[in-house]
Amino acid sequence: MASRCSSSRQIIDALLLLLLASSSSCSVVVVASAKHRGNGTRTELPFHAKDELLRYKTIMAQVARMKKASVKTIQSPDGDVIDCVPAHLQPAFDHPKLRGQKPEDEPEERPKVAGGAAAQQDEEEAVFPQAWTDGGESCPPGAVPVRRTTKRDVLRSSSAQRFGMKPRAAAGNVRRDSTSDGHEHAVGYVTGDQFYGAKASLNVWSAGVASPAEFSLSQIWVISGSFGNDLNTIEAGWQVSPELYGDSSPRFFTYWTTDAYQATGCYNLHCSGFVQTNSRIAIGAAMSPTSVYNGRQFDISLLIWKDPRRGHWWLQLGSGPLVGYWPSSLFSHLGGHANMVQFGGEVVNTRPSGSHTPTQMGSGHFPREGSNRAAYFRNLQVVDWDNNLIPAAALRLVADHPSCYDIQGGYNRAWGNYFYYGGPGRNVRCP
Repeated sequence: MASRCSSSRQIIDALLLLLLASSSSCSVVVVASAKHRGNGTRTELPFHAKDELLRYKTIMAQVARMKKASVKTIQSPDGDVIDCVPAHLQPAFDHPKLRGQKPEDEPEERPKVAGGAAAQQDEEEAVFPQAWTDGGESCPPGAVPVRRTTKRDVLRSSSAQRFGMKPRAAAGNVRRDSTSDGHEHAVGYVTGDQFYGAKASLNVWSAGVASPAEFSLSQIWVISGSFGNDLNTIEAGWQVSPELYGDSSPRFFTYWTTDAYQATGCYNLHCSGFVQTNSRIAIGAAMSPTSVYNGRQFDISLLIWKDPRRGHWWLQLGSGPLVGYWPSSLFSHLGGHANMVQFGGEVVNTRPSGSHTPTQMGSGHFPREGSNRAAYFRNLQVVDWDNNLIPAAALRLVADHPSCYDIQGGYNRAWGNYFYYGGPGRNVRCP
């Protein structure tokens, strides 16, 4: 009897898939049932026929390819699975402009401090610890770590088509003026010049996120183009995003877009584009430890810069190892240079129950609390036309809603240009 019921269920599932495939992608909404291994439960998610189902199958096919290509699999204590994939088989090289290529050699020339001296190693530890590297784990030479996407990851997304992408909100994901689309910022930025990179150190916090539909992040933006549909950005930092990752851990992330977050680009390695070269850092993996309120601070240093010879935009951990690069061929405006650099925090406020979200930015405390209590960016620098690291001059500080998330800056010899930023979100002055 059990065998007959199982066979009947398989027939029903097959008929459901046929119905999905034959339905109109623009007018019919269906419900697809996906069975997760392990607990035997079924999770239902509305899919638009054809396009949503096709995207879901494409994502899982790529996961299967990475799993098959893996030369080593590492089970992280936090539940992540890391596949060590030969570098020439990583997702980047599925991009039409990158097919058949292999990772390029690291540039010989890196940004230097103004005056010609080599950039000093002022970071305590360039390669920050991640849970999957506990016990000294790493990928073998010639392979890069790829965090394995699960079915649950995709099914948490509001749309399989938009999985791994920021919402379509051209101005909302990069602060230009006060926004009304739910994205709120507290940032410092420089503009009005030609920029070829940016560097900063920022402390990492386990920011509380109130809803799976919201996130909290702290990052560097390298920006070019207008704030219309041609906006190019390169981004890196840390974020807490329950929808994307399934937990509340701060995670190292990258992002890029060439059309203002419409159809190009993605987080991490969820699409083709970013070429990873480092075997010790998994993009999208959790970061540990994190900063402690009124206690020890844990920060990371990030440098994004354009190679003067090949034109690619490289991501570097402070003055230490390279993580990988965004090929110049991906971009239009950033094929040349950036015209704006931005540092700071961003949250999504969905206004649950009609009031402001209690999702935290940074430490969840206002900048006036200062050292060891508030989130910060320090040693803010940009890369000039001659590949020099210089202070981010004429830095402008702005907060969309200072009663919810604020920003305060300053300068000293140890931290150079810096600012504290963030806040708790909902409070008596931010209802």
